[in-house]
Amino acid sequence: MTHKSLLSRDKVLSRQRAVDAVRKAHRRGERVVFTNGCFDLLHIGHVRSLEQARGLGDRLVVGVNTDASVRRIKGDGHPIITGRQRAEVLAALGCVDWVVSFRESTPLALIRALRPDVLAKGGDWGIDEIVGRKEVESWGGRVVRLREIPAVRTSLIVARAIRDSSR
Repeated sequence: MTHKSLLSRDKVLSRQRAVDAVRKAHRRGERVVFTNGCFDLLHIGHVRSLEQARGLGDRLVVGVNTDASVRRIKGDGHPIITGRQRAEVLAALGCVDWVVSFRESTPLALIRALRPDVLAKGGDWGIDEIVGRKEVESWGGRVVRLREIPAVRTSLIVARAIRDSSR
């Protein structure tokens, strides 16, 4: 096992370890950004959004839905990649500081626990649809809609793979 993979796994935190890490970052005066998603089949749209989110602060925490949470949201057959693997892939990205999984259908409880300075969400979400917006704004944080990368969606990639495999 390489040294790099050990470092990536060290960035995958439990909820309590993530709360502790964010508190320490705040004490150091660092601005913490939070974003979340399923991140099944990581693609260029995800990477660009994560890089943009990281540019909004000093630390980036990524909340990732557990397998059960993804199934509730997207249905049977999802996720394609297990939660642990999705978390490790995200943690391997240089722009990501910490990854924390959440079981709930939304990240609201995690957002409340972490109290990020910035809540970033993909541009395909309307401002009023962003879970945690009111909470983050209530403690003086800000909410940012990230640039949308057109025509890049996991569902489109899966549909294309299915179509191509049936030829």
